[in-house]
Amino acid sequence: MRMWKIAAATGLATMTAIGAAQAQVKVGIITSLSGPAASIGVPYAKGYAAWQAGGTDVAGQKLTIIQIDDASDPSVGARAAKKLIEEDKVDAIVGSAGAPTSLAIYGVAAEAKVPMIITANALVPGERGNWEITVPQPAPLMISADVEQMKKAGIKTIGYIGYSDAWGDLVYDSLVKVVEPQGIKVISNERYARADTSVTPQILKIIAARPDAVFTGGSGSPGALPHLALAERGYRGHVYSTHAIINSEFVRVGGAAVEGMIAPTGPVVVAEQLPDSNPIKAVALRFRALYEEANNEKSNDAFAAYGYDALVILADAVKRTANGPTKPGTPEYRAALRDALVTTQDLVGTHAVYNFKPGERYGTDERSRVLVRLDHGAWKLVQ
Repeated sequence: MRMWKIAAATGLATMTAIGAAQAQVKVGIITSLSGPAASIGVPYAKGYAAWQAGGTDVAGQKLTIIQIDDASDPSVGARAAKKLIEEDKVDAIVGSAGAPTSLAIYGVAAEAKVPMIITANALVPGERGNWEITVPQPAPLMISADVEQMKKAGIKTIGYIGYSDAWGDLVYDSLVKVVEPQGIKVISNERYARADTSVTPQILKIIAARPDAVFTGGSGSPGALPHLALAERGYRGHVYSTHAIINSEFVRVGGAAVEGMIAPTGPVVVAEQLPDSNPIKAVALRFRALYEEANNEKSNDAFAAYGYDALVILADAVKRTANGPTKPGTPEYRAALRDALVTTQDLVGTHAVYNFKPGERYGTDERSRVLVRLDHGAWKLVQ
């Protein structure tokens, strides 16, 4: 397990009273810097670095970030959460790159009553989820954008292939729920593990069913595997996916096999193609500048921006608790921070204008989605 302790820049600390100690808010970040989910986890880490490049003093409080690699393993993630809570005394946790690991981490956080910002698309239903909010857009919201395009293309049947885990289940269930009222049928439900190296048997079954389109429920570089198999078998039909594949490694690994595919994503991915009237455009372009400053490269995926937005949301909550009666490092402060997170209002990020409510896990609406097509290795806005 690799770990970094990154002390946030003191920034405005000199403006505090002489001799006064600056309040410290500790944030534990768990992401996948190694293992199958690293193609997503590494961009997340770069997004966190971009946020820090913009200045980390929040309302006179110092944010200290402790980042741990979960190796794409739920058990490692759970142990990391336990360490962050019991030894480092963090006030909040952010993570991780995959749904299974995020859910394992959240189980530890919820038991300890530590608020968590989940950066994977993982749903925690009922009262058990009262200590979390989720940054990525919900699958049904994004998939509905695909379905609108399917209707225009006259598609009536879909073959599905996705991960054999919580994310694959969520995509399949959401797809069925969204398409059935539109008279479209999902006629196959094939699955594969994130670490698999071949999906030929599953793809052969899908092709034999002769669907009008194929929908994939993967993410990052492993999400390219069905597309490669479809291309190898000469498939030339429509291919759709989710916002979980808007990733540079997916494009690199998929190559020509993923050209022309359609997927929904947040506005940040095509920020320069947005009209100036879009409130997200300016924030997204600032993120890109900070990303380049922090990482010495240009941003070209959606995941770094999710990490950035997670800290934007957390910083806003920290700011709104700064003058309250509770102090960081206490159970009372953690509860106050949780209450602030679930009452976030009209906060503009790179993916969405966030509005959270108690009892609701997602804070996004239709402003958080655009539809894109991969054209010569670049994502282009579908008008």
